[in-house]
Amino acid sequence: MEAERTVLFADVCDSTGIAEALGNVASRGVIAEILGKLRAVTEGVGGTVVKTIGDEIMCAFTSPMDGIAAAVDMQRAVSAMPPVNGIHSRVRIGLHSGTVLLENGDLFGDVVNVAARVVDMAAGEQVLTTGTTVEMIEGLVPSDGGEVEVLGLRWRDDERSLRERLGVALQETRLADRLKVLEVIRLFRSFHRKGHDPEEILDVVELREKKNSWVEKLSGGQRQRLAIACALVGDPDILFLDEPTTGLDPQSRRQLWDVIASFKARGGTVVLTTHYMEEAERLCDRVAVMDHGRVIALGTPRELIASLGAEHVVEFALAEGAEPVPEAALAALPGVAAVRHDGPRYSLTVTEPHRAVPALMSLLERRGVGMTELLTHHATLEDLFLSLTGRHLRDA
Repeated sequence: MEAERTVLFADVCDSTGIAEALGNVASRGVIAEILGKLRAVTEGVGGTVVKTIGDEIMCAFTSPMDGIAAAVDMQRAVSAMPPVNGIHSRVRIGLHSGTVLLENGDLFGDVVNVAARVVDMAAGEQVLTTGTTVEMIEGLVPSDGGEVEVLGLRWRDDERSLRERLGVALQETRLADRLKVLEVIRLFRSFHRKGHDPEEILDVVELREKKNSWVEKLSGGQRQRLAIACALVGDPDILFLDEPTTGLDPQSRRQLWDVIASFKARGGTVVLTTHYMEEAERLCDRVAVMDHGRVIALGTPRELIASLGAEHVVEFALAEGAEPVPEAALAALPGVAAVRHDGPRYSLTVTEPHRAVPALMSLLERRGVGMTELLTHHATLEDLFLSLTGRHLRDA
């Protein structure tokens, strides 16, 4: 029997920022130096470098402890590198194994808690990477153990069939700069036995007027729509989108939302990873909230928000130097269902803001406490995440 291995994936953080600061040629040298250090660490603890692609490296170890030791040594090696044009070198690291089920468009099968974690090399803190999980489902990286099943098929037996039925758009897709938009879509259409007319897909993603433009001339939003066009042209049953709107301006983000909604309206299934809770609420029929490698909430957006026990949130901040307000006093206010606070900032989940806010103002006045900020809004998925974890998504 072949010994079980622990697989480690690492990629250079902010490689785009390094390229913008140094230029493509110099940035490749910096990234190569970082990957060289990761390779040396891997070999130093008896591991094997399986492959390197661009700014990513995949390594294998005979035991989880060797993988953990390598992750720690990688942290030290990269942290010791001097900053380049003010940019500190950082890498993300994932150690994983496990089983993921995706059956009939349902991402959330019997086992979804994949042991996929990232080590943030700047802070040394472990946090979840949904990217590694989704990349295993997409067939982009191998799983170290267990099985990945999609549409009743498994990658080891049905790779060709799965490639025909899945469309994948990554957070950042690098296409040949000197190809024209229509040429790129035609190229991706040629990879499939059946699919859509590339000319029709131009209309779906609203890029017809750019059909003869070089890729390098497109804006960020147009590039993302082109990436989705490449994923759609094969007529997939499931469309995977990995944080497709990250870094886009609001107009470009909403244009992509329209493309996604159109695919859903035609009966397609979308698996979306995102840190934008507004996006999840607007686009998703079901949402899984993941934290530190585990699904901590699952349901429709309406169900998840309703689990807070109230529909509104009141947030306020105390003046500098003000005495903290006891949570018990806030919880006793009319209409207050839950209380959270972080330093001088407080958040109240309330059923009746028209009663809770005046009562809050009276309480603070009696205690002689001033406020610097007061906000009210309908409860959102981010409020749910905060209530479950105590952290905003941007801190997760």
